Amino acid sequence: MKTIKSYKDLQAADLEKMALAAEADAGQALPGLRESLAELRAGVVAEVHTPEQIAARKRGRPAGTVKADAKVSTTLRVDPDVLAAFKASGKGWQTRVNEVLREAVAAGKVHA
Repeated sequence: MKTIKSYKDLQAADLEKMALAAEADAGQALPGLRESLAELRAGVVAEVHTPEQIAARKRGRPAGTVKADAKVSTTLRVDPDVLAAFKASGKGWQTRVNEVLREAVAAGKVHA
């Protein structure tokens, strides 16, 4: 079978031969294959969204995927040597910073 390298090659290809070859490789009939190949030949390769559809989409995470006590993103200024020490401790350094701060609060060193 000829390799398809361009849209022009796809236009000239025998879709039935392509479908038969794909099904032979799969060892079974592939439902919807011929329709998908016909759509591909017709140039239908992705869903098109209108500006109205895009504007109507909800942004952000789906409901229920954020923990009730989710951590809060913030900017914190620390001395370079302190940051370097935590980063040098490896992956998960931000979690360790949080643990150190939590321990300080629990020990009464920091008051809420």
